[in-house]
Amino acid sequence: MATAIDQLRVDLLSQVAAAASSAALEEVRVSALGRKGAITEQMKTLGQLPPDERRAAGQAFNALKDEVAAALEARKAGLESAELEARLAQERIDVTLPARPQPDGRLHPLMQTWDELVAIFGEMGFVIAEGPDIEDDWHNFTALNIPEEHPARQEMDTFYLQEHDGHRPVLRTHTSPVQIRTMLTQKPPIRIIVPGRTFRSDHDATHSPMFHQVEGLVIDESTHMGHLKGTLIEFCRAFFGIDDLPVRFRNSHFPFTEPSAEVDIGCSRKGGGLTIGAGDDWLEILGSGMVHPKVLEYCGIDSTKYQGWAFGMGIERIAMLKYGIPDLRTMYDSDLRWLRHYGFMPLDVPSMLGGLAR
Repeated sequence: MATAIDQLRVDLLSQVAAAASSAALEEVRVSALGRKGAITEQMKTLGQLPPDERRAAGQAFNALKDEVAAALEARKAGLESAELEARLAQERIDVTLPARPQPDGRLHPLMQTWDELVAIFGEMGFVIAEGPDIEDDWHNFTALNIPEEHPARQEMDTFYLQEHDGHRPVLRTHTSPVQIRTMLTQKPPIRIIVPGRTFRSDHDATHSPMFHQVEGLVIDESTHMGHLKGTLIEFCRAFFGIDDLPVRFRNSHFPFTEPSAEVDIGCSRKGGGLTIGAGDDWLEILGSGMVHPKVLEYCGIDSTKYQGWAFGMGIERIAMLKYGIPDLRTMYDSDLRWLRHYGFMPLDVPSMLGGLAR
């Protein structure tokens, strides 16, 4: 039996060494180690041997299997390396060929607007903050000074999930919980913008159950309403590309800011259309205000030492205004014809270096 095993070793190792390709080597592996391979077939005869010879032969066959498997792996690595070298030698790139035409894909105007917002506020020193889409009641409502009777807490306006550990998680109704999480984990000064998905039970030409917001937050010892107004005026004029765009602030009410203000931009609605920056009419585009002292206290920030301001707007809304998109629902129809009309080429991505699309 020992002689037969030695001869089998010589034959199998010779076949491994002679394999000229990965496919040929796989055939050798199957013929040697497969269910009907040479070693397997020989091991079936062990039951005919006396106990002492059976034990020694079994050990020898196992050692042979390990030796052949190691030889197969070594040969496989060598063949793959040689095959890769051959491919690299054949598949050369001709750098003198003309450039390929640009792809037919387009950047969605929603993402284009997102990038524009990041570019504008990035130049002003804001950094991006992010948070979870699924929130708890405290972060989404209570810490923002939203009372229990507020309509936003009602199921007709808000998507609640199944109760867990006595609490009902909620799909966040705004990105404001990220402001709370930032104030809880970061000491002032704070200067962030928070773009992201939000969810509300609403659906028509200007509302969607899932939409996008961007909010901003500034907290320090000396900031005031004048800084808020200056920042938002500069943003509106930069975003719409109108240096003298009229901007006004109207008194309003939000539970999480005091005082609060709606921000309007000048426009004209003559002839049934909408023209930004001209005429004697106004269009509301965002809300803002000084952070309510209760919100600061909820987050462990001393409201006698620090103050701040915040703002928020819908990304879809300002994208529709800037790019003349009449119906919000078409943004989610996945219609390539629509995307070719309203979309942007991949290299038109706004940045702090390259500027905005016009």
